Amino acid sequence: MAVAALISTGAMAQDKKESPNKPVFTVVKENKITSIKDQNRSGTCWAYATLAYFESEILKKTGKTYDLCESFVANKTYMDRADQVVRLHGDCQFAQGGSCHDVYYCLANYGICPESAMPFPGSLYGDSLNNFNEFFEVLTPYVNAISKSTAKKISTQWRVGFQGILDAYLGECPQNFTYQGKQYTPKSFAASLGLDMDDYVTITSYTHHPFYTAFAVEVQDNWRNPLSWNLPMDEMMRIIDNAVKEGYTVAWGGDVSEEGFTRQGLAYAVDTKAAQSLSGSDMARWLKLTKVQKTNMIDSLGCKVPEIVPTQKQRQERFDSWELTDDHGMLIYGIAKDQNGKEYYMVKNSWGETGDYKGTWYMTKAFIAANTMDYMVNKNAIPKDIRKKLGI
Repeated sequence: MAVAALISTGAMAQDKKESPNKPVFTVVKENKITSIKDQNRSGTCWAYATLAYFESEILKKTGKTYDLCESFVANKTYMDRADQVVRLHGDCQFAQGGSCHDVYYCLANYGICPESAMPFPGSLYGDSLNNFNEFFEVLTPYVNAISKSTAKKISTQWRVGFQGILDAYLGECPQNFTYQGKQYTPKSFAASLGLDMDDYVTITSYTHHPFYTAFAVEVQDNWRNPLSWNLPMDEMMRIIDNAVKEGYTVAWGGDVSEEGFTRQGLAYAVDTKAAQSLSGSDMARWLKLTKVQKTNMIDSLGCKVPEIVPTQKQRQERFDSWELTDDHGMLIYGIAKDQNGKEYYMVKNSWGETGDYKGTWYMTKAFIAANTMDYMVNKNAIPKDIRKKLGI
């Protein structure tokens, strides 16, 4: 059976490799980005995606390339998040995840340092990259023990102990460091990057709040409760298109748990009923397939995958029913077309140089429209008519 499985897997891989449906991409617009990183076994996509975004902003404004430190952001953010959990006596979530705003908040309030100013991810505990399994098995019960304490008064020493754990696994955030021959503090280094922190806004699209107003998107990792501008779906998408065409990138957060998001570097908003017909699979068989098998089938269909047409109503229904989740952050940096003329966004992931496109994912516009939770963008990338409606 094991041999048969290996033969079957090999045949599937061979078929997929030789599939005539594999997309052939032509770049329409590609903006400059920094190198692909690997978050490995850590729930820090939010830090990698948003620092990649700010690195691209710096690259656009100054032409300089930086490698900003995710561990610095994580260290500061996890302490702030633990503070909130303790203040609320545990009536909120402590978790690895976060949002674009956490990185923005860190830059604006604590500064930042280059990757070289802190230990390389994983190196403090003998790993080659981040692995938060043991780290959070220590952190989480620590926070729970303090936040759920029955004591009438807690001491401030819990913060000292918690900071010690953060420093042990992530490295101590430097108070001073040297970069390219100059001395900096984290705040002075952030100030030297050429960023205007008033330029950045977040965008979303739901109907349970009025359009052209701002609200805090109700997801657990949006724990600082920053406000996002609420726009109709078509305007939410028009901003992304305009941003890319004007040379900007977009820090995207959304749902990649859908079957149309493949490990090979593609993402489609799959019309499953139509896909079953094209793949020769009836509904009964489709429902019995594992997620991996469905993804392999979608991969084999490639550029011929039939897609749904996302709607505002559908977005809202999926959000309210917990189908549309906030589970990954990535960086949109370009637009490409396949051999059939369908447009995709070029998206930088943080899983290393994996997939068929060495760490880039090609995600259709339908997938992005259907699965966006929110995104951060430079307000100067927003079309003038939309900016006027928002008053920014």
